[in-house]
Amino acid sequence: MAGLRLPEPRPDWALFLDVDGCLVDIAPTPDAVVVEPGLPALLDRLAARFGGALALVSGRPLAELEQLFHPARPAAAGQHGLEWRGRAPLPQPEGFAALEAPLAAFAATHPGVLLERKSHGFALHYRAAPAAGAGALALARRLAATTRPEMRVMPGKMVVELRMAGADKGTAIRAFMAAAPFRGRVPVFAGDDVTDEDGFAMVNAMGGHSIRVGPQAPPASAARWTVPDAPGFRRWLAGLAVMGEGVGEGRGRAGEAVGGPGT
Repeated sequence: MAGLRLPEPRPDWALFLDVDGCLVDIAPTPDAVVVEPGLPALLDRLAARFGGALALVSGRPLAELEQLFHPARPAAAGQHGLEWRGRAPLPQPEGFAALEAPLAAFAATHPGVLLERKSHGFALHYRAAPAAGAGALALARRLAATTRPEMRVMPGKMVVELRMAGADKGTAIRAFMAAAPFRGRVPVFAGDDVTDEDGFAMVNAMGGHSIRVGPQAPPASAARWTVPDAPGFRRWLAGLAVMGEGVGEGRGRAGEAVGGPGT
């Protein structure tokens, strides 16, 4: 496939960034992630470089995003596009509250499993108990069928998410692209997991660039470019922040860790 680097940076890009596995390295638990010193300032520089067209698109709640990257406060969509700054919370589906007890019981009886509670969903993290993955997925599927409307089950990297339907990272990106300062720009989305595939498909359909962060993308992934790891991706972002001020040198360093589309 073409090229051994990520796409040539352009000033008319709109950047959409996943958080865990991209901006921060995956940690054993969600609250154990480490934000590198200087990363919030880098986000501010990137936003300025691209005319404000930068947004975080994450499965984390907005409150966590703001805490992680303070004092930077870029545009953001939390909980896979279900939560937006300045918008009233969406109503929970019928039967939502009843999901917590069986999920908590599963975590309590499977040492190493962590239940993460969100305003519009739940996540069972089993990184410390890999053998519990199949059971977590089966339970989530059973519970999803008990709500109205039915909730969506999303397996990820050592996690099973149970969240409200009706929004995903693709629809979040589409909504951003319909408004200033994103409108009329070329969307670029980076993610690392199956929950990012909706975003990859959306930016591809819009003529943009989809970037998977992590080892070689699986054949089923819609991502057209890959970066082997999060540190390499952050180095590439640092190069973008100085675009026009020696970005070629910075991108070259990151280029040592990136692959061409579909690799």
